[in-house]
Amino acid sequence: MLRRFVIIAVLALLFSGCASVPMESETVSAQAKSFSSPADGNAGLYIYRSSGLGTAIKKDIWVDGNCIGETAPNMFFYAEVKGNAEHKISTESEFSANDLLLNAESGKHYFIKQYMKPGVFVGGAGLETVDEKEGKADIAELGMAKKGICSK
Repeated sequence: MLRRFVIIAVLALLFSGCASVPMESETVSAQAKSFSSPADGNAGLYIYRSSGLGTAIKKDIWVDGNCIGETAPNMFFYAEVKGNAEHKISTESEFSANDLLLNAESGKHYFIKQYMKPGVFVGGAGLETVDEKEGKADIAELGMAKKGICSK
């Protein structure tokens, strides 16, 4: 009985852990954390995932159907989109993508938090907008991931 428990515990440790993705340099990350104004006619999107549930799971993020990248705990992406337009931010989830529609005004920054949730077979993911104060505080603690690498 004890032997079986030890084997199960060892296997659980081998197959769990934290997901990781390729990260940008500290210089690039610090530049994004300066929250400079987006280019004329654009809005800035900070899409991030802090720690919590699902640390071993990576999930893709797309903006208007274009791959932004794969998320892992404690990271963020920054992207600029056309201002004064609606944009669809999507995250890979358990059975299909979950979408968030955002009307982005030129010159503004938007903060979108990805959160993990329990699923039937694997963890799912969702997206929510957060206010600027909370978003900036969260981003300050995270590293910036390299864009353009999705699993699908």
